Amino acid sequence: MVGNSVLFAQSKKELPYYEVPEYSKEFTAGTMAARMVDALGFRFYWASKDLTEKDLAYKLNSDGRSTAETIDHIYDLSKIIVNSTLKKANSRGEKEEVTYEEKRAATLKNLKIAADILRQSDDISEYNIIFGDQKIPFWNQVNGPIADAIWHCGQLAVYRRVTGNPINPKVNHFTGKVSN
Repeated sequence: MVGNSVLFAQSKKELPYYEVPEYSKEFTAGTMAARMVDALGFRFYWASKDLTEKDLAYKLNSDGRSTAETIDHIYDLSKIIVNSTLKKANSRGEKEEVTYEEKRAATLKNLKIAADILRQSDDISEYNIIFGDQKIPFWNQVNGPIADAIWHCGQLAVYRRVTGNPINPKVNHFTGKVSN
């Protein structure tokens, strides 16, 4: 998990995933998994960028999560993803008292660390999700935290449309680039 004051002090321009990194020249399990995490990072970057208090407070109904609570969930998922690549156990510790901007930055950094490790890996099966004594195979990372976080980025995009603050129309999710 990334969580130090140096990280939080970085400017917005230094955050990863303004655009999706160039793709790898080789197709391996590691480069494919990394690309999935990069795509998640890009989607999260833009779905969570420049949210207002109105955006953060938006909640579809009383049963659902608010935008801020959805960002908390994506942050928690990013910790599971990065902990897997760092071969660290996940803990159900105390909730951190951090701002939306700090959570956003930490989430993006977590995803970048994980993607960079995966991209260099020859064997991603070594990156289990660890909860206590339980080791869950990397396969579950794909259909679990990665897919779940992508799903929730879509929710953030819809929520911000509802509150009148849509994602920058110059963002192209297919190319992973932002047009001028």
